[in-house]
Parts: sequence; C-alpha cells; structure tokens
Amino acid sequence: MYDLLVVGAGPYGLSIAAHAAAAGLRVRVFGRPMAFWRDHMPRGMLLTSPPWASDLSDPEGRWRLDVFRAFRGLAAGDAGPVPLEVFTEYGMWFARNAVPGTDERTVTRVAPRAGGFEAVTEDGETFTARTVALAVGLLPFAELPAVLRGLPPALVTHSSRHARLDRFRDRDVTVLGGGQGALETAALLAEQGTRVRLLVRADRLRWEKAPPPRERPRWRSAWSPHGSPGERDRWCSERPGLYRRLPERVRSRLGARALAPAGSWWVRERVEHRVEVLFGREVAGAREVPGGLRLETVVRRGGAAVLETGHVIAATGFRPALGRLRPLTPELRALLATGAGGVPEAGPEFESSYPGLFLAGPVTAACFGPAARFLHGASFTAGTLVRGVRRRLRTGPAGWPR
Repeated sequence: MYDLLVVGAGPYGLSIAAHAAAAGLRVRVFGRPMAFWRDHMPRGMLLTSPPWASDLSDPEGRWRLDVFRAFRGLAAGDAGPVPLEVFTEYGMWFARNAVPGTDERTVTRVAPRAGGFEAVTEDGETFTARTVALAVGLLPFAELPAVLRGLPPALVTHSSRHARLDRFRDRDVTVLGGGQGALETAALLAEQGTRVRLLVRADRLRWEKAPPPRERPRWRSAWSPHGSPGERDRWCSERPGLYRRLPERVRSRLGARALAPAGSWWVRERVEHRVEVLFGREVAGAREVPGGLRLETVVRRGGAAVLETGHVIAATGFRPALGRLRPLTPELRALLATGAGGVPEAGPEFESSYPGLFLAGPVTAACFGPAARFLHGASFTAGTLVRGVRRRLRTGPAGWPR
C-alpha cells in the first residue's frame, strides 16, 4: 500500500510528488506529465505568469525554471513571457529529475476502502494507498455556453481542445470571450491568416500592466505581488492561507475581481487594430447552416444581430465543480462538503471533508484564492498539502472512516 497516490501529472501533481518523495513517503503519480500543456494549448502561446512565478516546486528549489534555462543554454528571459514550448520542456525535465517516476495511465476510479483508498487505472489495474491527492488541473472544468452544447465538434470547440490552430488557416472563425485565452487565440489565428473575430460581452477589453520588477521594496511587493500579472490580485496571490480565513462572501468578491477577464500586456499590440472585436455581444442562439454556423447574438445596448461563421472557439473559461471530479466515485463525491457554487471545501492543509482525500489546483481556488489558478500557487500547495498528508498518516487507521 502506498502512502500517497497523486492523480494528475501537471505542475501541481508533479510538485506534490516531489515534496512527498523528499519527505520519504511512498508515492506514485498517475497521468501523462504536462499533458494539458502539451496537448491542449496551441503552439506559439506564451505564459501569463512572469518567469520568476512559473516554477514547479521541490523542497530545495533545485529544479527551478531558471536552472533549466541555464542547463539548456537559454537566455534567462526575466523581462518577457515564457514560451509554451520552453515551459513544457521544463516540466518534463522537472518530472525526470524531481519525481520518482510517473505512471502515464489515467485513473478512472477512486473509491474509499478500509484504511485508505483504491484507485483503478484505465486498463483495470488496482492500487491502494492511505491517502490520495487529486490534482486534475483545469481540463475537466472546461465551460461551454449552454447555447452551444450539443453542436458538433467540427463546428464548436472549447479553446482548451486545440494543440494546433493550423486547421483553421484561411477559414472564418469566431472566438468567444474577452480573457487571455480568447485574446491570444484570436491573435494566433490572425497571424496565420485566419479570418477571425472576437465576440465580447463587455463594452471594452481590459489589459493587465507589465509585471513589476523582481527586485523592489518590500512594501511594493506586499501591495502588488508576483503571483500573477494583475494588480487586482494584490496580497491574495501571496497569502493563500490568510485568504482562506476570510468570510466566504469576501473571498467570492475578491476572487471574482482578481479573475475577471483581462489580457496580458504583451498581447495587446497583437490584437488591437488587427482583430475585429464585436463588443457587448452575447450568443443567444446557434444553428448549423451550410458551411458553418449561424449565430444569433444579443447586443447589450439593445437589439439583435446575426452572423455566420465557419467555426466557433469558446474561450469561455473553466468552472470547477464537484460533479466534474469524475475519478471520484459518486458515493465518495456525495460525502464531500461543498461551498458556494458546488465546489468542494478544502481544509487548511488542502484535505477535503473526507479524511485522507486531498485536493490541489484550480478546484481549491474558492478556498485559497487566485494563486491556485496560477503556477505560482504550486509551491504553497505542495508544501502545505504534503504536511497535511504526513499529519494524516500519523493518525493511524483510527483516523479513517470504517
């Protein structure tokens, strides 16, 4: 029986495994390393987090991004965004060096059992462990507008479904959304010759400022942290433990403000005057027509408009919810306490309400704040979660339900 099974091999899962291995725990990691970044983000994309906030986490800080860049003979690049390809290769390098191997099979079922849990892989093999860390990332939570659900994937896709955009070269594409994913997707499409337009519900686009210098006075760091590029995050990106102690209504307000749609400073010039943007529009209906889709849109200032397009890419974000944690059996999901929006609650060490089941990554953002939606949150999460795992292991079999 393992001490810990980690379900998910993205930045959070790999960081948790690195901390667990360093603590001497018997750990096994399931999932294809960096799969979301390798298979679901278009080539040519850049990270929104600045380089110094894009590290995976190991206890000694030996396997940082800047170490990898030096190892590969790449420029430090502190002033500019990190290319997706560099970050993906860095994550694979981290997995090889900081993690005691990964099992690339997908876990399809996690269920409680006496003294812990059992996990079943896609080919039917069963593993047992005293604790489980669920680090499934963003992909299970991709949110497609209800009006577009049921339309064929040949005509409608979520932005997270594209590792390549060249299939849309010389075609007509409409991108929904006003956040970073929508803006950068539209920019990449325009740059390859696609006829592209953006449909944005707001009346204008919001742009983040360039990230602050890494070295600066302490009072400036406290007011505008490095956790993510936006000033709106302020201290809550750096103080997730304190964020969790706030009343739920305050956390909801802060989280909504920090995660409101906005574009990174460096993509602005690639969008303005280069991509058609239709403001104050929301899709009210969609149907298949020869050659693509007919979209019926509501105009915020009154009225309606119809447009036809060859394909819709919905860069409409991600919505964590308990029902989307598919590896957990329905019986186990039913035992988890939830907060606002049906999101599972996590304790101060990321343990769910079911003893021994730990949560990591975006699903914990409602409790720990915007940091959990960015790479910068991996360090706090991994160190804190593994302390929680060690505490749970010390309680012995009496700590688990029978």
